[in-house]
Amino acid sequence: MNIKLITIGKTDNKNLQSLIEEYQKRLSFYIKFDLEIIPDIKNVKNLSESQQKEKEGELILAKITPTDQLILLDENGKTFSSIAFSEELQKKMNAGIKTLVFVIGGPYGFSETLYSKANGKISLSLMTFSHQMVRLFFIEQLYRSFTILKNEPYHHQ
Repeated sequence: MNIKLITIGKTDNKNLQSLIEEYQKRLSFYIKFDLEIIPDIKNVKNLSESQQKEKEGELILAKITPTDQLILLDENGKTFSSIAFSEELQKKMNAGIKTLVFVIGGPYGFSETLYSKANGKISLSLMTFSHQMVRLFFIEQLYRSFTILKNEPYHHQ
């Protein structure tokens, strides 16, 4: 299985970017992982929230194939413990899913079109985090999940 994380906008904090790259490197020992960054939309001042979500949704959908399983990182999604998330990943791998795509949306969330195409939604927390920090937290959780599945000593209960 391949895992892809699609995000809107680049990470401009060098410290966060360095940590993201570190966890990407660690994750590469377990699975093929791609981080795909869609550039911020230009001239958003002239767009409503809805129009911005639609434009971002179109750009995200252009990066997805019909066979991909699409999971949105959304504040109203299902919450998991780290162990439960690793078990969910194992189920997806056992189901023979070729590519699992997770998406972190823009500042206003996702378009209705994207919600209708999604196979699920996951919430990392009831708290709100910056989109840049969510990238790091999510990639770290992916890494943690694989160490749990391999019974490696990274995760402690």
